Amino acid sequence: MYKAYYVDIMKLLDHPNIVRLEELIDDPESDNFYMVLEYVEGRAMFEGCGPPGGIGESTSRRYFRGILAGLIYLHNHNIVHGDIKPENLLVTAEGQIKIGDFGRSRIFEDGNDMMRRSPGTPVFSAPECCLGAAYHGKAADIWALGVTLYCMLLGRYPFFGETLQKIYEKIVNEPLFLPEEMNKDLKLLLAGLLCKDTNQRLSLDAVALHPWVCKGYGPLEHKTAKSGQIIAKKYDIFNGQEHGLELSNLR
Repeated sequence: MYKAYYVDIMKLLDHPNIVRLEELIDDPESDNFYMVLEYVEGRAMFEGCGPPGGIGESTSRRYFRGILAGLIYLHNHNIVHGDIKPENLLVTAEGQIKIGDFGRSRIFEDGNDMMRRSPGTPVFSAPECCLGAAYHGKAADIWALGVTLYCMLLGRYPFFGETLQKIYEKIVNEPLFLPEEMNKDLKLLLAGLLCKDTNQRLSLDAVALHPWVCKGYGPLEHKTAKSGQIIAKKYDIFNGQEHGLELSNLR
């Protein structure tokens, strides 16, 4: 049943920033079937928290835009990825990001994305996922997107401990550290993505409006339907105060 569910998700996906299911082969002599996925000539973005000092702001922005476009597409199709992290992000030979590994993904109906099972990788888990209660899967994806960006920029996890319990305690209780020299726009973006209060955490639409995301590229275009329709939105200047983000609350 798990394999069939995984295939159902993969069949729905058609986006340049998501690994594509090319063919499904059913073995008539057994209960097995074989999935032929798109060949990505490239590599994982990086392992763990990435190289010391990060991969640079320019490269981080380019990769982040691809991840964001793919995640917007998934959420618009009521799909929660459940395990966004650098190891599940492939970089093609042309430098394009592809989201892969949908083993922990879920499809939801009627916009109800409540989940109760344990999240994916602990260091990428949102605070609400660490408390053992039900949580919104889309909001948890957004937090994991923030952890991924933090790793790209700084080459370390925002919250880390030697044991699972210590990791969860720091995610839930420790304030977010951002370097003093980091520019204000980027601080506001990371603070919004890694906001412990789900009611104040940025939505993907708000992230797409952020000037750091649009800098040097202009509006982010993204698919919202399998038909291939492209929606281009008009972007306004992001104001962190409107989203309840105060840099003074950061450590």
